[in-house]
Amino acid sequence: GFRFFFYSDEENEPPHIHVEKGKGRGKYWTDPVKKDYMKNFNKQEEKKVEDIVEKEQGFFKKKWYEYFG
Repeated sequence: GFRFFFYSDEENEPPHIHVEKGKGRGKYWTDPVKKDYMKNFNKQEEKKVEDIVEKEQGFFKKKWYEYFG
């Protein structure tokens, strides 16, 4: 149920990914993987998101650079 995405006007920031689920919103830097913020997620959901971002770090970075060049 998590949705991972980035905004098309954020090319001036380092690679990162946004996540949302219900009222939960968050942002992770992808190089290195580091939480920027997580709001309205419980601890279990936060851990799951971090695990996904770490596992898919290469994919998220690849998509970032494909889009922003």
